[in-house]
Amino acid sequence: MSQQHTTHLTPAHLALRWSVTAGHLANQRSAGIGPTYLKLGGRILYRLIDIEAYEEQALVAGVSA
Repeated sequence: MSQQHTTHLTPAHLALRWSVTAGHLANQRSAGIGPTYLKLGGRILYRLIDIEAYEEQALVAGVSA
């Protein structure tokens, strides 16, 4: 049986990745927007796979000159 390893990010780590504050991420969660997250035992965690999918959806094509 293969064992999967899922990488998780804390709000502090995601805030660093995106150059935002952890408070900004908390506001997104409160407003029901932003990336999917887990709430386990009172801890907030983001799965890296969900963050990467969210970033892919946010891609904007450049305008041709």
